[in-house]
Order: sequence, then structure tokens, then C-alpha cells
Amino acid sequence: MSHFTHIKTRFQNLFYLEKALNRLNINYKKVVSSQIPNSSLIITQSNGYDLEFSWNNHEYELIADISFWQQTYPIETFMDQIAKQYAGEVIIGESQKIGFQPVKYEQNLDGSNTLILERWNRQIS
Repeated sequence: MSHFTHIKTRFQNLFYLEKALNRLNINYKKVVSSQIPNSSLIITQSNGYDLEFSWNNHEYELIADISFWQQTYPIETFMDQIAKQYAGEVIIGESQKIGFQPVKYEQNLDGSNTLILERWNRQIS
């Protein structure tokens, strides 16, 4: 018997969530429905118990049957990795809107990320 768990997140932007999954090389498919205003992202598993990021009117929550978890990492690590990448994508995307450009983005040995942005001040005389 399946017992689905709904895991709260702070992922509110589908574009940045997709970019984070892509950066982590996590394959997913986007499901668009005419009845639901926001798309869902499905991460397939070979056992048929897929993972889903679904909009709950506030955020994209992860829906999964934890007893059939087949990802490389435990769920806590999996979610932490996505959250880290999501935060980096939000910082880059929102910073670019105000003129910053990413110069360096790398993952450190301790698991943290380094992100360097720059913006040139254009003074016209």
C-alpha cells in the first residue's frame, strides 16, 4: 500500500526549479494540465513510483512514496542539493535582471557553492 508524503519546499519559481534539476543532471518531464494552472515536474523511477514536484498554490512540494525511494541519495540530501542549486539559480537570475553577470559558479569540496557576480558601473561624463 502506498503512503505518499508531501514535502514542503520553498520552490516558488518553476523556471529556477527546472534549472536546478538540469544543473544536477536529474531527468524529469514537465506535465502541463488544462485543469491545473501550474505545470508539474515528474522524476521517473524504474520501480514505477515516480516523484513529483506539484504546485500547491504556494510552492512546489515534492510528492513521493518514501518506501519506494530509488534516488542515489537519501531524501534529505536529495532535497538539500536541489535547494542549494535552486538558491544559486534564483540569485543568478534575479541579479541579471538588475545588471549583474555571473563570473564564477562552482561547487566546493565541502558541498557549498561559490558564486561571483559582477556589474560594471557606467558613468557617462
